[in-house]
Amino acid sequence: MGQESTHIVSSFEQELERLRAMMVRMGGLVERQTSQAVAAVVDHDENAAAAAPELDPQVDVLERDMEAMVIRILALRSPVAGDLREVVSALKITGDMERIGDCAASIARRSLRTELLGTRVSLSGLRGMGRLVQDNLRRAIDAMTQRDPEKAYEVWQSDTAVDELYTAMFRELVTYMMEDPRNIGPCTHLLFIAKNLERIGDHATNIAERVYYTVTGDILPVVRPRGGFSAAAPPPSGDDAQ
Repeated sequence: MGQESTHIVSSFEQELERLRAMMVRMGGLVERQTSQAVAAVVDHDENAAAAAPELDPQVDVLERDMEAMVIRILALRSPVAGDLREVVSALKITGDMERIGDCAASIARRSLRTELLGTRVSLSGLRGMGRLVQDNLRRAIDAMTQRDPEKAYEVWQSDTAVDELYTAMFRELVTYMMEDPRNIGPCTHLLFIAKNLERIGDHATNIAERVYYTVTGDILPVVRPRGGFSAAAPPPSGDDAQ
């Protein structure tokens, strides 16, 4: 390989490493936002409620910078095979992370509504859902950072539990509203919060799917597992993944 070709390959690798580093940084920011948003609701933490939206501009700047970098790499480097999968997936993953940040900021802002202060509606279900969503997001970001398809597949499987918790919370909150009209205000806000948590879980699953595809070249089924799907089933590969 000539000196010029070696330099081109080296520059391309440096660009990929920079893109990966920006993705890890963005992942860390949206993890913080999600943690702050959950604390704002279940712990009535006003500092966390204020902090989560303040991280939004940093997340947005990173998304724009990474989008510009991906376009540059595609235009100038013409990546193929695994490199092409990684670059295209990076663009989609950053979109999911930006939306996670938006959902977290929305939760944090809604947590400050006066209807939620002093409410006697139980937050135990929301606390459990928040923990699970945070865990799935953390594992999705870890899978992305470590390029680990097994971790990515585990997150994809875990979406079932998030959906089940959301359904249970929806029913519980509707019951509270039917029992006492005074619960309608706070429960409405909690329904929106639960829906945003469920969306964060969906975006974490999207990230896991992109990671799995990037590393293996296989596409996970379009229909995600729901209640009753066997968690012990092996990850699909080859013809099963199409």
